[in-house]
Amino acid sequence: MILAAARRRFLEDGYHTVTMRSIADEAEVDLALLSYYFGSKKGLFGAALALSANPAELAAQLLSEGDLDTFPERALRRLITAWDAPESGDALAAMLRNAAQDDSVAALVKEALEGEIVSRLADVLGGRHASERAAACTAVLAGLIFTRYLLGLEPISSMDREELIRLFSPQLRLAMGMPTRRSSRHS
Repeated sequence: MILAAARRRFLEDGYHTVTMRSIADEAEVDLALLSYYFGSKKGLFGAALALSANPAELAAQLLSEGDLDTFPERALRRLITAWDAPESGDALAAMLRNAAQDDSVAALVKEALEGEIVSRLADVLGGRHASERAAACTAVLAGLIFTRYLLGLEPISSMDREELIRLFSPQLRLAMGMPTRRSSRHS
């Protein structure tokens, strides 16, 4: 009942407009119950869309731990681990397939990405063109997700995690406006 109300509210009103209180009211439960079980609006959003690996929560964790210099490698490692795991990857893929077919789901995913991932990364990056650099970083990650997990494009889809990190971390660094590292491996 709570998740159905949350899903309906998010799809109808969008991520930023919906409040935990409005969901609690619609589900006829105490607001404290939502906070207890889901922790935050991000947690409730992930549960409502059946995401065992919530991208907004993963991004928040990544941005709060470690320094910015290691962010590209940590982000890729966490993203690949989440998408490779059947229990989380299948739900994430289903969410993206739904977004491709349903404009309201697409708008919701876009709004959550902009508000919870791009804007937070931009705040951490700071400086000139931070929003553009954060969005470019998100685009690199989305490109990896699309080619590996939705299209199954070879050889990307069969590469191991460390090879993907080696190939994609320089692109993330460039997108973020960071200097690239010299690789000890040559192609």
